[in-house]
Amino acid sequence: MAKKYTRKGRVSRSAGRFGTRYGRRDRKLVADLEEKMRMPHKCPRCARPNVKRAGTGIWKCTKCDYTFAGGTFLPQTNVGKTVARTVKKATEALE
Repeated sequence: MAKKYTRKGRVSRSAGRFGTRYGRRDRKLVADLEEKMRMPHKCPRCARPNVKRAGTGIWKCTKCDYTFAGGTFLPQTNVGKTVARTVKKATEALE
């Protein structure tokens, strides 16, 4: 989490642009979500932490130029992980 104070004053997070509007809890949720969204994510093809958000639900690896669809704010959602596990079990059962 970000530091609360520096020598020059208070440090704001990404939701600081909203000022005092929308309530503390909502601003905190937005800041946490944007922090997770902007961090580097692991590429499913080359396994390097170079995946950035290209648009809503579109993710691109800056190293290998692999573009794939994912969640709006995160490249892999909990539902997507569950579906991948189910498909993997189903294909293993067929073999």
